[in-house]
Amino acid sequence: GNSGPLVSEVDPATVRDSMRAAEAAASKNDEDHPDLSDHLLGNMWGARDWMARHGITLDIQEVDELWGNTSGGTASAADGANGSGTGPAYDGMTMPTLTVDLEKLIGLKGGIFNISALQLRGRSISQDHLGVFNPASGFEADRSTRLFELWYQQSFLGGKLDVKIGQQDLDTEFLISDYGSLYLNSNFGWPMAPSVNLYGGGPSWPLASPAIRIRYRPTDQFTVMFAAADDNPPGNRYNSTAIQQATGSDAGQTNDPTSQNANNNASGTQFNMGTGALLMTELQYAINPQPDDMSKVTKDPGLPGIYKLGGFYDTAKFADYRYNKNGGSLGTAVLNGSTNQRDLTPRWDRGNWMVYGIIDQMIWRPSLQSPQSVGVFARATGNGGDRNLISFAVDAGINLKAPFKGRDNDTVGVGWGIGRASYGQRQFDRDSGTHRQGNENHLEVTYQAQVMPWWVMQPDFQYVWNPSGGIPLS
Repeated sequence: GNSGPLVSEVDPATVRDSMRAAEAAASKNDEDHPDLSDHLLGNMWGARDWMARHGITLDIQEVDELWGNTSGGTASAADGANGSGTGPAYDGMTMPTLTVDLEKLIGLKGGIFNISALQLRGRSISQDHLGVFNPASGFEADRSTRLFELWYQQSFLGGKLDVKIGQQDLDTEFLISDYGSLYLNSNFGWPMAPSVNLYGGGPSWPLASPAIRIRYRPTDQFTVMFAAADDNPPGNRYNSTAIQQATGSDAGQTNDPTSQNANNNASGTQFNMGTGALLMTELQYAINPQPDDMSKVTKDPGLPGIYKLGGFYDTAKFADYRYNKNGGSLGTAVLNGSTNQRDLTPRWDRGNWMVYGIIDQMIWRPSLQSPQSVGVFARATGNGGDRNLISFAVDAGINLKAPFKGRDNDTVGVGWGIGRASYGQRQFDRDSGTHRQGNENHLEVTYQAQVMPWWVMQPDFQYVWNPSGGIPLS
């Protein structure tokens, strides 16, 4: 067993990555009668048998969340900021995914086609009440019905090399901790820094971008990946960063800076290519890879782990947090009440970068056949501070799978994370005479319980210290 989650809850796309799609195609479509006990509708009156014979897999993932803020918080702008900072909020998502094994369907060996869509609803408790750097739930998103991913993947060299091209969500494969995927706070999925530093959060759930991804796996232990993607899925440049919001310039607005539905792109079918390219690479090293069928293992293969190093470079221009278009201080212009738009508009800085490291390691398993195990994870990101809101972030946690007898597919976990406001943001705060933002810390305790093979419930508790680095409540 392993102490990863039964269902990757933080980002639904993490269970849709192309490696798992290929494995699913191989495991399900080699059989005319696949095991469908983990599907609510089972065989769908024989339809899934027919689809399996033709290499077709159709899944629908449904997520419904009810959150409640019990203390602190801010009043929602939706009620004129006059209400309570506490109370409930609902968000939900429906995601149909169609995957086609083209070898089974038309004889094209190594070819996989994938298309998925999202129906997003509800309200964001983080935007309404919490005022945090990163949402309390990875499923919080602007309401829309949109195309998600649309890609084709072709493998070569006996499966060691594969190339994927099309509309892609990079956080299905890059920058992700497997153990961290248990947690609901969005920081444990696509982490805090790229979520708030890149345009619209970059090509990450619920947004995808035109991209090409190359993956090479020379052995079971080594994997190298590279991707080149459009860096700005919603195509919105002038209302995308916190500093553009803060100065009051014409280049910034007071609405949601994530702008997932900007430029009337709530359908996800307008493919922006005009801002810049996000170039991303990751090296993975797995220790003690496990056999596919642990029931037949007689010699202990050791405790598995995976170690990742990666980074990205974005070729676009980004708003500077300290200097305006005239070369002076943005913060001073705000403090002095300047009405000159060049004084209030950030200068543009070319390029942006980030580096990261991830550890996922099982540290305890009582026996080879036991479903119980303990795993730990840690991830750190670092980037420049003159054009970013977050310059450094760390998250870590520990997971226990099968915590109770008879609950083999349950997982309990405790996770913690911290994000540091950049020196550019702190300099703006000093110059403008406002409170200097510092660290935001968050703690999460969660229990993922399998009620039925197709149904998971997950009670969750989170506590946040210094939301957005300690901005005072107004």
